[in-house]
Amino acid sequence: MKMSGYPHSRSLRRRDFLIGAGQMSAGLALSQMLPESAFAQNVVKGKDKLIVRSVRPEDLETPVGLLNTWITPNDLFYVRHHSYAAKVNVDEWKLTVDGEVRNPITMTLDELKRAPKHTIAVTLECAGNGRAFFDPPVPGIQWEKGAVGTARFTGARLADVLKKAGVKDTGKYVVMNGADKPIGKMPDLIRNVPMAKALNPDTILAYEMNGEPIPILHGFPLRAIIPGWEGAYSVKWLTNVQVIDKEYDGFFVKTAYRYPNHRVAPGGAVAPQDMVPLTGLVVKSLINSPIDGATVAPGKVRLSGFAWAGESNIAKVDVSMDNGSTWFPAKLGKEREPYAWQSFEHEFNITQPGSYLLMSRATDDKGVTQPVAPQWNPSGYLWNVIDKVRINVKA
Repeated sequence: MKMSGYPHSRSLRRRDFLIGAGQMSAGLALSQMLPESAFAQNVVKGKDKLIVRSVRPEDLETPVGLLNTWITPNDLFYVRHHSYAAKVNVDEWKLTVDGEVRNPITMTLDELKRAPKHTIAVTLECAGNGRAFFDPPVPGIQWEKGAVGTARFTGARLADVLKKAGVKDTGKYVVMNGADKPIGKMPDLIRNVPMAKALNPDTILAYEMNGEPIPILHGFPLRAIIPGWEGAYSVKWLTNVQVIDKEYDGFFVKTAYRYPNHRVAPGGAVAPQDMVPLTGLVVKSLINSPIDGATVAPGKVRLSGFAWAGESNIAKVDVSMDNGSTWFPAKLGKEREPYAWQSFEHEFNITQPGSYLLMSRATDDKGVTQPVAPQWNPSGYLWNVIDKVRINVKA
């Protein structure tokens, strides 16, 4: 099985490493022995076009070639789960808001929908997107490029809900928990955000995704949307919002989703006290056409893709067809919204047959540019090197 931009032999080496390290779930190991499409059709109805990284719980990656619209359709949106998807009876579901508040409240979905609505386009990306490309390899779901997507989410502002509950001066963080149950001895996925991010007017409790009720795999009936930050902050199947006076001390804050506070040599160890929580996404670009390994005729070759930078905006995208010797400014698309990716395109005139490496390099509005080499870290987070696809030009 060969994925775009990921050699088969290297895939096997990494897979062997993960199995040997005991980090791969039984479902994922089994999925490597049967056709991916069979698993997708049998396990996740309507997701048969996605790459199965794990069956139980569901971890599904979008093939790069299908990330070709500014808004990613719900059935093509990547799926990342630490536990099995929660099946919620919406008639019995309620959201509780408690902790360091003056008036603890409980809200039904209908009550949330009566609050002022806010719609925002957000690019969500798993922090481990690109993990498969780190060398030496690191354990975890071996995402390549497609654990990312952009959707329009509609819901109530978290700030409005917190205002209704009356946050005390002692409230410093907002903890979010969902209806999903941890598997075995795995800790519960509980996340927190500092109060300033919780009160951001674009931080919402979403009940719609692309104009429809949020699908079960994406958090039905309610999902937190923390725009610009890595995807695990956007807790699914949300049931409890708790205001606390200090950072939450659970596993998924104090141990997981953390990043070295200094540069690390590939393969190096990092002391726990030198790790800090991941927050915003980094500047990044993705070429969606042509796909890696494509064969095209000499002449006009159109390159296209998307670029994003978390809480920052994309200022420019440069592209190359000669291994980075020369760069050309790509044309940016007309859709420009905070927290959402920016489309880009460029047309090369390639007249001579041969093998060509096409590259894209994004720069955000703070002047930060994609690096040539990755910043290695033991969890395989925030891969954002210059994107590359190799094509063959044949008469």
